[in-house]
Amino acid sequence: MFLHNFTGHLSTVLKHRHMVMKHCFKAGIFMRGITHDLSKFSPTEFIQGVKYFQGNRSPNESEREDIGYSKAWMHHKGRNKHHFEYWTDYSTVTKRLEPVPMPDEFIFEMFCDRVAASKIYNKEKYNNSMPLEYFLKAKKNRIIEKKTAEKLEFLLRLLAEKGEEETFRFIRRHTR
Repeated sequence: MFLHNFTGHLSTVLKHRHMVMKHCFKAGIFMRGITHDLSKFSPTEFIQGVKYFQGNRSPNESEREDIGYSKAWMHHKGRNKHHFEYWTDYSTVTKRLEPVPMPDEFIFEMFCDRVAASKIYNKEKYNNSMPLEYFLKAKKNRIIEKKTAEKLEFLLRLLAEKGEEETFRFIRRHTR
């Protein structure tokens, strides 16, 4: 079981990283692709990933079901700026933790990450509408800054309606 989970998790992480890197290169955000998800190889994330590996969904979901939260996810979101959850801070107005705007380069990486995850988990069933459908399914419960959510949704809709080439072309035109 351990060897199966180890090789399965490692394979999934490597496939995902490779696909995100490929997408980031197409989008013209090369360094985002090269550095994407390196924290997944840290003991905090990798050990939990092996322990909770299932192959058809994120191990973080299984870890949450087991212990009520995901140590791996908490570590991951705090180190990877392409996750909107990273972009929260205490508001001087509300005195509460609030979402703040993400810089576009990280929104673009987040887009590449979501498309790659949809491809990895859905395999041959994947179509360009799946990342948008996944985003919309949890839209009302997500704590994300309004403009950040609008930009991501725009990219996901562009993908669903016009395809990858047009979406990556749009991103390349809007990177520095």
